[in-house]
Amino acid sequence: MSVNQLIGTVVRLTLLMTPFFVLAVFISCCEGWPQKARSTLARRTGVAVMVICMVIYLIGETLFRYLGISLDAFRIGAGLVLLLNGVSMVRETSVPGRQVETDGDISVVPLALPTTVGPGTIGALLVMGAAAHGATEKIVGLLSIAIASTVIFLVLNYSEYIARIIKHKGITILSKLTGMYLVALAAQIIFEGVRNFLRPVA
Repeated sequence: MSVNQLIGTVVRLTLLMTPFFVLAVFISCCEGWPQKARSTLARRTGVAVMVICMVIYLIGETLFRYLGISLDAFRIGAGLVLLLNGVSMVRETSVPGRQVETDGDISVVPLALPTTVGPGTIGALLVMGAAAHGATEKIVGLLSIAIASTVIFLVLNYSEYIARIIKHKGITILSKLTGMYLVALAAQIIFEGVRNFLRPVA
């Protein structure tokens, strides 16, 4: 896999994790917190996202084999879920407010799951893991997950500065643009699944 392909995979994974939507939730959870507490939560969330994504990525092939589900059938299902997530993000009139529960440790739930790693992201990771053949592709996939998770950590760690620069409206616009990307990616995944599913019949 070339450097360009690695960069493309990292960008796709990062957008699948909807960083600006996560940023909005993070800001609403941490309003009034000192920077040290924000950094600690950002670091724990980044680690949780990385571990969860790597586990999902690695079990994809085994899961399909034991459940008797074809990869292309799952591509269609995962694409539909991702499509609904993208449409929901595009249709939202604003980013999340203060309705997020903040009692206890929120690094895993709700920040890692389901805010960052939602159903659509889980489906896409399972497909990516099952489609990766050979140790090299697996390692590249894991490396991409590690880099994308680090990007999420950096976004959350510097959330106060980012919010100060792009403002509330900027976060909303970027969230909608991310949603449009998810819709396009979902359409591509669905099309690939349908094409491969029908190919033996042709």
